[in-house]
Amino acid sequence: MDSDPPFHKAYKTLFDKTADKATANRINSNSNNKDHEDMLQLVIVKECDLPLIDLRRLELGEREREECKSEIARASQEWGFFQVVNHGVSGRLLQKMKIEQEKVFKQSFDKKSQEDKHLNFSAGSYRWGTPSATCLRQLAWSEAFHIPLKDISTSSAAGLDYNLSSTMEQFATTVSSLALNLAEILAEKLGHKSTFFQANCLPSTCYLRLNRYPPCPIPSEVYGLMPHTDSDFLTILHQDQVGGLQLVKDGRWIAVKPNPAALIINIGDLFQAWSNNVYKSVQHRVVTNLAVERFSTAYFLCPSYETVIQSCREPSVYRKFSFGEYRRQVQEDVKMLGSKIGLPRFVV
Repeated sequence: MDSDPPFHKAYKTLFDKTADKATANRINSNSNNKDHEDMLQLVIVKECDLPLIDLRRLELGEREREECKSEIARASQEWGFFQVVNHGVSGRLLQKMKIEQEKVFKQSFDKKSQEDKHLNFSAGSYRWGTPSATCLRQLAWSEAFHIPLKDISTSSAAGLDYNLSSTMEQFATTVSSLALNLAEILAEKLGHKSTFFQANCLPSTCYLRLNRYPPCPIPSEVYGLMPHTDSDFLTILHQDQVGGLQLVKDGRWIAVKPNPAALIINIGDLFQAWSNNVYKSVQHRVVTNLAVERFSTAYFLCPSYETVIQSCREPSVYRKFSFGEYRRQVQEDVKMLGSKIGLPRFVV
């Protein structure tokens, strides 16, 4: 049984529409088609290193500690992304995580799509493609298990493969602690010794996402993940060495060079709103690969849906809103428009 999702079958209409368009463009050789320009952007992106921060310096003297915190805040303002080493997650655990998620994704598509029966995940955890896509540029050539942390605990994952369950639990516990530590540093650098994150971003409200990007026969036409910002406070990402993550810096797309020792941190929409635009939630995407599959694991630091997000500085750029209200607006926009609008919906 094939393990890959049936992209071509499920999205046949979109593929046919694109083929017809390509034929029309060939006939009209002078066409200055914007879609064609967008495709070319994928192959002229410059690769570079993200700011690299050694978190061991947080355990040294006061001067080293404060310099490290300032670097974290500066990267969050200027890039919205940075990478950390000596982050407390062992290389052995990261390797184990990759091995276990590879095993899950290699199961047949039928098993994965009935995740509640075969894997004991909550129904709806397994996601692939983009049901709302109206053109190939909105299609995500990827599959994922989006898992609430509460589903990972041993009691609720009684029927789950023990190695996968225990590895996810170890990973989630370690990166949860890292995420809260980074969030508190970022709050402190804004002048707020805040317990907000500790009180509101609990294991019951945060998520782990296992991602796989299968080889794609048309990498110049389809994203692994279309351009977006994250709807959380912070995301912690571990990616393999294949590469494919790209982000916007100074109005241009750049490719993130993989670093086997590092975890990637990015600011989400909620932190941009909370910081009153000091920290930046920037657009990023994943491009596809013709020959090689890519794996990554992401942790999302989220509050409960009832939590109210309010800028920590005045005058506030954004009106107050609950996380639940924000999620509903994003889902509504994606359904109606094919893509997310995000924070501009909540400007005062």
